[in-house]
Amino acid sequence: MVPAPCRVSENALARRHASEERLRRFAADTSHELRTPVAAIRGHAELALRTSESVPPEVKHALGRIEAESVRMSELVDDLLLLARLDAGRPLDERPVDLTRFVLDATADARAAGPGHRWELVLPEEPVTTTGDPCRLHQLVANLLANARAHTPPGTHVTVRLAARGSEVVLDVEDDGPGIPAELREKIFQRFVRADQGRSRVSGSTGLGLAIVQAVATAHGGAAELVGGEHTVFRVTLPVSDAEDR
Repeated sequence: MVPAPCRVSENALARRHASEERLRRFAADTSHELRTPVAAIRGHAELALRTSESVPPEVKHALGRIEAESVRMSELVDDLLLLARLDAGRPLDERPVDLTRFVLDATADARAAGPGHRWELVLPEEPVTTTGDPCRLHQLVANLLANARAHTPPGTHVTVRLAARGSEVVLDVEDDGPGIPAELREKIFQRFVRADQGRSRVSGSTGLGLAIVQAVATAHGGAAELVGGEHTVFRVTLPVSDAEDR
């Protein structure tokens, strides 16, 4: 017979798993249902702001706020839906991906969005490739750089490094900003966690960017971690592409 403590432990794990499954389904269903009304609100606000008729300043300001918040809510809904799909193990696209191009483009975008930061790009001479979903991997890279830009002050030096090391692709995003409080380092990849106490918080952040980075990396057979040291370094490792293995 199975000892009573073992049965209790198994039952507790089963209940926890069932609860997590219900929560994932709820997040997925809710996110899916919210997309249409949020898009409608955003569309009506944009249409009202384009009117040629005279609109009182306070009404125009209110419409602008409605548009801005609907954009933010749309991004939040899309992020939650993506996480729910990754949690459910939905299959991802699999094709060769040139990460070098993604890093170049994402760094250029980050430089344009954060001209007050000092951006440095370190790339190998040969392209670095992996196999996976281009859209999700592009989002992973963009989120890492957006995180460095949004949560550090102007003047921060951000270094983006990409390299192929044996069977792995390694992407590091390092910054010399204020750093992350010790009590947050262990949970920095959890959802809705923001390092508000040390790194500057920018309004509009959903707190899901790093959670998506970790979920996308894991779905591709890789990992995301916060590396210790003098500076803040977020590291993502991914398998090299099959072509590169050969």
